[in-house]
Amino acid sequence: MYYSAIKRSDIANGEGIRTTLFVSGCRNKCKNCFNPETWSFTHGEPFTPEVAESILATFRSPFVAGMTLLGGEPMEPENQRELLPFIREFKKRYPDKTLWIFTGNLYEELTAGVGNHPKCTNDTAELLSYADILVDGRFEEDKKSLGIRFRGSTNQRIIDMNKTRETGEIVIWEGCKLDKIYKSEDKK
Repeated sequence: MYYSAIKRSDIANGEGIRTTLFVSGCRNKCKNCFNPETWSFTHGEPFTPEVAESILATFRSPFVAGMTLLGGEPMEPENQRELLPFIREFKKRYPDKTLWIFTGNLYEELTAGVGNHPKCTNDTAELLSYADILVDGRFEEDKKSLGIRFRGSTNQRIIDMNKTRETGEIVIWEGCKLDKIYKSEDKK
């Protein structure tokens, strides 16, 4: 697996101060994606054990709330395979830190079962089991909004995975109540 960037002390991609890993590789190719360079599976640098360890070290700080995975597409099967051992280690060392995963796929697609969706692999369920938050859905330019938190278009959801697992139904993250829709966006 390759990665495009690592952001330490990131406040734009999840709640609190986070360490964010932008993986490379995405087959969704959303129109006007904010980082199309990450569509290539070989963009950036190889994700080595040393890189993984340098990321894990950032969570020693009590000020870092957790990790965010985005890209590219973390839920591409190739990326899931590489990310899973890394996320297992992250949750083992830092069980109280949160994991946010951004995906262009819908939760329903990812939980359809192996063989029912191309991104649903044997690793998918376990990887999702570690997620505290899943931001799902492709970016849609005609639904772009500057007032919504942690996503680019209003069709994208921020799913509270812990409450979703508890209830068996999709539960939208409480923080979405702080979203704002501006009047100029209503005219589009």
